[in-house]
Amino acid sequence: MIASDTAYPLLTRFDRRRHTEIKMTGFSAQWLALREPADHRARDQKLQQRLCVQLTDLARTEQRVIRLIDLGCGSGSNLRALAAALPFAQHWTLVDYDPLLLATARATLLGWADRLVSDAGTLTLIKNNQTIEIDFVQIDLARDIERVLAWPADVITAAAFFDLVAEAWLVRFCQTLRVTLYTVLTYDGTEQWLPPHSSDRAILKAFHAHQQTDKGFGVAAGPNAALIMERELAARGFGVTLAPSPWQIDRSETAFIEALASGSAGAVHETGLVEPAQVEQWLAARLAAEHCTVGHWDILATLNI
Repeated sequence: MIASDTAYPLLTRFDRRRHTEIKMTGFSAQWLALREPADHRARDQKLQQRLCVQLTDLARTEQRVIRLIDLGCGSGSNLRALAAALPFAQHWTLVDYDPLLLATARATLLGWADRLVSDAGTLTLIKNNQTIEIDFVQIDLARDIERVLAWPADVITAAAFFDLVAEAWLVRFCQTLRVTLYTVLTYDGTEQWLPPHSSDRAILKAFHAHQQTDKGFGVAAGPNAALIMERELAARGFGVTLAPSPWQIDRSETAFIEALASGSAGAVHETGLVEPAQVEQWLAARLAAEHCTVGHWDILATLNI
């Protein structure tokens, strides 16, 4: 159920980190670290390769640094997944509302780099023989998305973000966007736990109800976000491709499964839609689950000129 950064259960505790009303805790950073391997595995590689080819051609043709803006960057996982696959100099602007998450992103990227060039103001590092410049910006995306989209950029990107925002905000975003969009891990509402449990359907329905509440951007679009974006972007002249990017989690990631199940149960408890005893029975079974699949969409949208 935690499809995007969005979702999960621990939603109330960690995923709202990006929003105006809740500040990050150490648990937020822990959750992001737990999910990062599954996030990176899930990304659709063909879609990512299409973006890489497009940007490589642009870098070669214009002989300049490629600029990317990462919305709701969290701890910088999206950069770590994508930047190493881009064979050219890059400038990233990492945007989040939470200053502590931005500090976590900077610290984590310092450890990820092959070599540090400069840590004064703009962070400049070397990874896979490519120079990557990174700025960190704290801003309220609910209020100021038009301002962010006016900054120089070749790509707007995000991971596990757009299912947290309202449909009206998505329309604002799509109306303002003027460059390529590459976003990954937008929750599609599907989940399958193994072995099956008799309460799976009721729990998922309640979880969706919890997800589609206000996360700081208005009532969240949740599982509808990707299709809303496809519709709005296509109407504005973008060529839009969606590709599935499901999490596949097994017992080799026990801590992740346990966090996922516990967070989901916590969210369902908050709705009051399922009897507490039924939720606890489901949770007990899910803490020992053998496998979990959680559906997401990756989206690449390029403006047709």
